[in-house]
Formats: sequence, C-alpha cells, structure tokens
Amino acid sequence: MAGRINDDDVKAVRDAVPIDAVVSEYLQLRNAGGGNLKGLCPFHDEKSPSFQVSPSKGLFHCFGCQEGGDTIAFVRKIDHLSFSEAVERLAATAGITLRYEEGGYNPSHQRGERIRLVEAHKVAAQFYIEQLGTSPEAEIGRKFLAERGFDQAAAAHFGVGYSPAGWDHLTRFLRGKGFSDKELTLSGLSQEGRRGPIDRFRGRLMWPIRDVSGEVVGFGARKLRDDDNGPKYLNTPETAIYKKSQVLYGIDLAKKDIAKSSRAVVVEGYTDVMACHLAGVTTAIATCGTAFGGDHIKILRRLLMDNGSARVIFTFDGDSAGQKAALRAFEDDQKFAAETYIAIAPDGMDPCDLRLAKGNEAVTELVQPRTPLFEFAIRQIVQRYDLETPAGRAAALDEAAPIVARIKNIASQHEVAVQLAGILGILDTQFVVKRVAQLARWARDRGGKGPAPERRREYGEAQAPAAAPSGPALNLRSPAHRTERELLKLALQYPHLVSPAFDAYGVDEFTAPPYAAVRQCVMDAGGATDAPSDYLPAVMDSAPNDTVRALVTELAVEAIHARVVDEAYAGEQLVAVRRRAVDRRLLDIQGTLARLGQNGDPERLAAVQNELWVLQQYGQALRNRGAEAL
Repeated sequence: MAGRINDDDVKAVRDAVPIDAVVSEYLQLRNAGGGNLKGLCPFHDEKSPSFQVSPSKGLFHCFGCQEGGDTIAFVRKIDHLSFSEAVERLAATAGITLRYEEGGYNPSHQRGERIRLVEAHKVAAQFYIEQLGTSPEAEIGRKFLAERGFDQAAAAHFGVGYSPAGWDHLTRFLRGKGFSDKELTLSGLSQEGRRGPIDRFRGRLMWPIRDVSGEVVGFGARKLRDDDNGPKYLNTPETAIYKKSQVLYGIDLAKKDIAKSSRAVVVEGYTDVMACHLAGVTTAIATCGTAFGGDHIKILRRLLMDNGSARVIFTFDGDSAGQKAALRAFEDDQKFAAETYIAIAPDGMDPCDLRLAKGNEAVTELVQPRTPLFEFAIRQIVQRYDLETPAGRAAALDEAAPIVARIKNIASQHEVAVQLAGILGILDTQFVVKRVAQLARWARDRGGKGPAPERRREYGEAQAPAAAPSGPALNLRSPAHRTERELLKLALQYPHLVSPAFDAYGVDEFTAPPYAAVRQCVMDAGGATDAPSDYLPAVMDSAPNDTVRALVTELAVEAIHARVVDEAYAGEQLVAVRRRAVDRRLLDIQGTLARLGQNGDPERLAAVQNELWVLQQYGQALRNRGAEAL
C-alpha cells in the first residue's frame, strides 16, 4: 500500500490549483455577486443554477443538493476518485511532487487505479500519433484523412493516430512504460489472447476520446482494410473511466465556445466534428457509438447554462436512420431549456462530405438554425398518414397533438397548433388548438404530482439545507435565525470583522440548533480572532458529522446580504444577535421573579433583581451605543 500523503503537500495542492479553474472544466460559471460564481450543479439535475463557487475561499456548495467542499472534494466527487487519487491528479496539474509518510515517494505502480488508466490512455494516444506520422504502414491512414480533406495539421489538432496491424505492438510498448497486464486489460487497450494480452485496436485509424476535462479516456477506431473483419467503427469497451453514454467527442475542444456562444452543434461522427471545427463551427461535438441521450444532455446543459436563448442544432443524415435519430433526440427535447433545431443537407450529405464537395461556407450555412426539432418531428409523423380521409387526419392529429403540447413556449405552442391544423387540412382550427391546450394541461397536472416548483426567496432569506438527515428544520422567516445565519457567514468569511467580540458569544446565543453546532465548531477550531490561513479547514474538521460540515461549507460560500461588508455591518449583526439573547434572558429572569414572589428567599430575590437590573442596563446600552457596548 502507498503511504499517506504528506499534510503540507496536500495543503500546497489545495492552494496551488484555483477551484474556479477546476470547476470551469466541467461547467460554465457566471458571476453570482459577492466574489462568488454560479452554475448548474453537476451532481443533480436542476433548471436554475444553485451551485456556487467561492474562489477566494477555495470552496463550492450547491444549495440544491447540499454537495460542498474544497477543490479536492470536487474532483473526488465528479470523477469518482479516492482522496489520494484526487490529490495526485491535482498535484500533476500543478507540477507538485508529492511526498508520502510511509515508504518515501510513491512508486507509479501504487498510484490509484483511475489515475493509472488515464495515464495508460495518455501514453497510448501519443504512441498512435507517432505511428501515424512516421510509420510506412500508416500510409493507408494518412491517405484516408487526405481524401477527406484533413492534412497533417488537422490530424495533429485532433490527436488522430494509427494502431499498427500487429498483435501486440501497443501492449509491449505500454509494458515497457511500467504498466501491468491487468492495467492494460482494465483500460480496454488490450484484450486477452491465447498467450496473454494482445492489442484491442490493430491496423485502424484512431481518434482519442476525451472527457470534459481533456483527459483521454477511450478511443474510436476506424476500419481501413478490406481484410479487417471487424465493424466499421470499434470503440473502447465500457471501463472504469469510459462510459459511452457519458462522453461526447470533441467536447474538450468545443466547451469554451459552447459556453461563450450558448450554442452547440451535435453531429454524427468523428470526421464530421473535424470538418465542422475546420470550417469554423467550433461548437460541434458527437456521440461515441451510441444515440444522443439524457447523460449527454446533462453535459451540454451545464455548459450552456441552459437559458432560453441557448441553441442546440442536431445534424443527421437524410436517410431513414438519420430521421429516426432525430426523432429519438426529440424524445429528450424537454430536458433542455435551450431551443432545439435540426439541420439536414438538401442532398443528404454529412458535414464531412459537404465540406469536401462545397467548401467551408456550406458547412457553416448548414448549421444555421432553421427547422425546430419539434416541427421536423411533426412532419415526420404526419407524412405517414393518408390526409385525404377523415380517419387519416384524425389518426395524424392523435399522434401529432401530444408533440405540439410538449413545446415549452406557450405562444409558440398556440402558433404551431394553428399550423398543425393547416397541415392536416382540419378547417376547425380552434378544435386543434383546444385539443393541444388540453393535452398540455394534463401533462402539467401529471407533473404536479412530483416536486413542487421552487418558491422565489425574498431578499435576505436563507435557504435551508435540503433533506438534512438530522436536526430541526430552520425557520427561514424567523428574523432571529436570519440574523444568526448572517453573523455565522461573517465569522466564517470575514472573521476579522467580528473579532474579538464573536469569540465571547456563547453557543446558547444561537437559537437554531444547526447554527449552534456551527458556533461550536468555530469555538473548537480555536475561534475567529487572528484566524490563521487554515481557519476554514480547521472549522470543517471540527464538525461532528457530515450534516454540520455541509452547513459550514454552505455558510462559507453563501453571499453576504449587504452591498458593503464592513465593520459597521458586522457590528449590526453582532448587536442584533446579542440583543435577542439579552431579551430572552430578561424574560427568563422575569419568570423567575414571578415564581419567587414576595415570600421568596431574600438573598436569592436580591440576586435575581440585581441581574435583572444589570441586563436591562446592558440592553439599553446596546440600543443606544450599538457595537461599542459589546
């Protein structure tokens, strides 16, 4: 077993890799105010961004699903890594050499499995590239690319390579780099032969498939020779790092332009992606041997920020298979907030063929949004029926009306319903409009049985942790709870503004048990006064469980509800919490006096009356002098 990573090195990794740089590899981030950034959460489905990143604190938190933590926690969660694997990946990014408490430096064969599989693919990708560029055998691959309009520069840009036709060229090469036979078979780069592992890909043109972060996780291999009895395209099998339903070819190259333009173009093949990018359509991506589905949509939604102005354009071949693919894509249309369109070249050519025949401008022209995907779906349905007969028109309406009812924009839905009546030749337009409206209403009613729509929060109202496993729910409308929350946020985010007064506050001054638990964490971590650089990690380490730890992260990321965060504002929160604590204590004392009555113990009565007088004077001072009286 590898030794434990040195604590100083872990801290160095945390400090060296900005959390916003890491997170933005997976989703689009926008300004959320207060120095924070926001985006669509990668850990659960949502329609409005509740995922926030605080670059200054190195933390993230989702106010929807309550996932949160630092850069290491994000990488662990999103790529399913162990703690050491996440640290090792970030260390490699930052160029930091890690030390291990037991056994010195970590030998490469002791690295985490996922890290090793990714490394094997990286080495394999470079091996294939070199083969394409230098091997005489790879001339057939170079010719294939040239015939499709791709020169050496294009091949290099996309990392295209060539796998030698022999049985175990790559396997022997990777063994020489220190990879074990088990790692080679687990990675999908090799497969078991009669006498041991052999290359999975042989004599083929190779496209590296990268995840959103740019790591090579698999390959797509194109047959080049007639004596190759395998399929035309052979992809990496499902592995620990490659899930074909969760990867999009070209996403690493396209993601920045997709986020910038709020536009994505979905094509069908690797060469189509290349053709689009070389023609200037740099938002093109493709699936890898599978239909476009829900997991692909999740990737795009996070990059598009899924606003109503976003556009997703699908290009499919004009044949029946392409039309079926378009209809399958429409089935998932409602998972987008973006508008979806379809683009089919008049002569049925794909983008690669179109670029060869008519040049780059034809490709650019092809992907301009023209036909909404729902309109294409309707026409595909209608053309299957005999509209000359009443029965044919009725049957077409029965199948097409639910499609129209699914259109998100109500105004567009009404307009398309009118168009549908015209297409079908139904003179009673209002009959079709009412039918569509009824179906849409039924769909909304069925959906209403699920989660209720999110209520807009009022200014200053905090959002409670969802589905907290323990502890009473916070009363978000309670002024006391809101002020306590604001003071804790200040103590975590701006400890110098509330010190040293905050450290004199008792746990019992926080009426919400979850907030009292966070106050205890700050106390156990040494307090807010003269907070060291590792103050926040220390507070989180002091948390008794994951629920409290998640709340600490949430409060450390959530925006302060003030235009100017300064000592005056901090003082207001300190005074408000203390005054309520004083008022509660006054009520308790008055109750004690009422119970003691006139016949109580004189010494006890005098002590309680003195405490009452002192607290009344203190409360008056807080009202008159504010933070100066603390």
